[in-house]
Amino acid sequence: MSLLRVAGLSKSFGGLKAVDDVSFDLEAGQLLALLGPNGAGKSTCFNMVNGQLPPSSGSIRLDGQELVGMRPRDIWRLGVGRTFQIAATFNSMTVIENVQMALVSRERKTFGLWKPAGSRYADEALALLDQVGMAADANRACGVLAYGDVKRVELAIALANRPRLLLMDEPTAGMAPKERNELMALTKRLVTEHKIGVLFTEHSMDVVFAYADRLIVLARGKLIAEGDADTIRNDPRVQEVYFGTGKTFQPHAPLHEAAGGHQGQGALQ
Repeated sequence: MSLLRVAGLSKSFGGLKAVDDVSFDLEAGQLLALLGPNGAGKSTCFNMVNGQLPPSSGSIRLDGQELVGMRPRDIWRLGVGRTFQIAATFNSMTVIENVQMALVSRERKTFGLWKPAGSRYADEALALLDQVGMAADANRACGVLAYGDVKRVELAIALANRPRLLLMDEPTAGMAPKERNELMALTKRLVTEHKIGVLFTEHSMDVVFAYADRLIVLARGKLIAEGDADTIRNDPRVQEVYFGTGKTFQPHAPLHEAAGGHQGQGALQ
């Protein structure tokens, strides 16, 4: 059984059908990229999986359990984590306190006057920070970190819920090529180790082709293509609606080779 199974998913806003009969599966330990031009329905589809938007019709199942009709908080408690295009951390709190807050929420506990917040789950929080390479910065305020480091902290926060499914909205937005490569390589390693399924949206084609196991492409709310990087790159419909009529996509050199260079999405030839 697939970890995530989306079947016949649709969403209408008045007379506009933002998502139209979309179906796909996601396996544990797999990174699935959700792509499409502006207005394709990516965000709508993403937010329905997360429970932020109710679908007009269709099914979303996590390990066989129907998610449609559940609140985002309840979906989160089933093991669905999320990171955002703009990192969601508390700038005035330390790095470790941000992760501790996520752990407290996971355990459904509140702070008691008899037990200072700083003593709760400190060891587990530090272990999570070690996984993302941020243990040495545990006692620094999030507000003074470089943006790439904040995204690592956000990943640790997402992992605090021990997710089975991780939704990542533009995970490398605003990052330089070297930072993009490092964050996605880290994500790939962690999700493989922990058998987490990842559904992510991303505008950097370098990142998508380098790290996604499978790709699905939406256009005007419909699923028009799915497959591996080569399949998507050479699909005539994708070239038409996404990369430009009569064009083929050629990715840049690997990001570690282009760390000081162009930060665009790829090259059209």
